[in-house]
Amino acid sequence: MKNVSLFVSIIAVIIAVAAGVLSFTGKPQSANGQAKDASDSTDVTMATSGIVYVNLDRIIQEYDMASDLGAVVETKVKNIQDEVNRRGKQLENELIDFQNKINKGLITRSVAEIQGQDLQKKQADFNEYANQKNNEVIEEQTVMMNQIADAIKTFIDKYNEDKKYTMILTNQSGVPVITADPSLDITDDVIAKINEEYIKEKNKNNK
Repeated sequence: MKNVSLFVSIIAVIIAVAAGVLSFTGKPQSANGQAKDASDSTDVTMATSGIVYVNLDRIIQEYDMASDLGAVVETKVKNIQDEVNRRGKQLENELIDFQNKINKGLITRSVAEIQGQDLQKKQADFNEYANQKNNEVIEEQTVMMNQIADAIKTFIDKYNEDKKYTMILTNQSGVPVITADPSLDITDDVIAKINEEYIKEKNKNNK
């Protein structure tokens, strides 16, 4: 099983696959508030045409909700891993003790066969238990990823109700935005506002 600190780093990739490009329709406005005609498009820059992008990796890394959820899941994963390790170590000690008794001739063949069968069953039960716990860890990870992805998507939908950008692209490691004017990057504003909203909601729930 992987520790949550290892899989948090891939959350952004999974969110990108699940959410794809975040695009929002909103008719671009000219400086005087009138809708732009198609004939004006050649003279319009990306920014004024309403196309911007966010760095999703940064949002994940700096989103307070992602940090809080990650800490909770990490604790759960550690507790699960500790219990699996404890049971595994206990079984290992039993196997070593059984082998020592056989080597020293301390038990009869018939007793050894019975104890050997019992240890085989314990091994099978442990493997089933470990697999079950591994599935629990995967489920915890998946739920956390889905919660973060949904929270970001929901926020950006709301965010764009005021901004009315024509399209908001997600950029991760240069994909799909290979290069762009830095002025089109709205990541700082999104991070500031999504954390402001999250902290406000968190404080309200803690009252």
